[in-house]
Amino acid sequence: MTTTLSESLRARRDAGSKLLIGYLMAGSTPDWQDTAAALVDAGVDAVEVGLAFSDPIMDGPVIQDAATRALGAGASLGIVAAALTARPLAAPAIVMTYCNVLLRPGYDEAAALLASAGVSGAILPDLALEELDDWQRAANAHGIEAVLLAAPSTPAARLDALCARSQGFIYAVGRMATTGERGALDPRGLALVAALRQRTSLPVCLGIGVAEPEQAAAVCEVADGVIVGSAIVRRMLAGESPGEVGGFVGTLRAAID
Repeated sequence: MTTTLSESLRARRDAGSKLLIGYLMAGSTPDWQDTAAALVDAGVDAVEVGLAFSDPIMDGPVIQDAATRALGAGASLGIVAAALTARPLAAPAIVMTYCNVLLRPGYDEAAALLASAGVSGAILPDLALEELDDWQRAANAHGIEAVLLAAPSTPAARLDALCARSQGFIYAVGRMATTGERGALDPRGLALVAALRQRTSLPVCLGIGVAEPEQAAAVCEVADGVIVGSAIVRRMLAGESPGEVGGFVGTLRAAID
């Protein structure tokens, strides 16, 4: 029987481990799959795989650059799914992309393609809660869980609704900004984590703005886990080898442990 994303992350949390999710952009470098494998070897509990879109509204300059490179290299939904099918990850794979990428083939066909590639979760930051039904229905039919995001500005009633509908985990947005590394954590993000943990038994993981091991450790003092993306992608785009990127991720793992 296939283990769901939620079951995998809950089991790790309930065993006393803090969760580490590493993000990279599929196709942004020729060796992105080697880097994905290095993240798993370094101890991530899941890999967030970016599917490039031309207008990534949630992403800052580093991930936008990665998306541009990926699109230039032809990293379409089908190409990335084929790559993951040929070389499955030894950890849960969570796709992060935008609605238009999945609407083009249709939600059902896109979900089937992703599921065949071993994807067990998906994050669509531009999909409003009020428009979630069609995607969540298609995703769930193929064993993919829909991970929802909550921001520091989200009203209490909407936090309740997000927690009721999210699957896999809740993504706590650490600051009111696009993705990117920051020198300090935003206390509003940490307060959001506390509010979410009062509302759900799902793991609560904070991302956006986490750049260093010390920050990751501080996040995990209040959250179930941490998501790190731009700090990984920046190293990839700068030409660091998969082993070097994995070494950085290993410092995150050691810090939160």
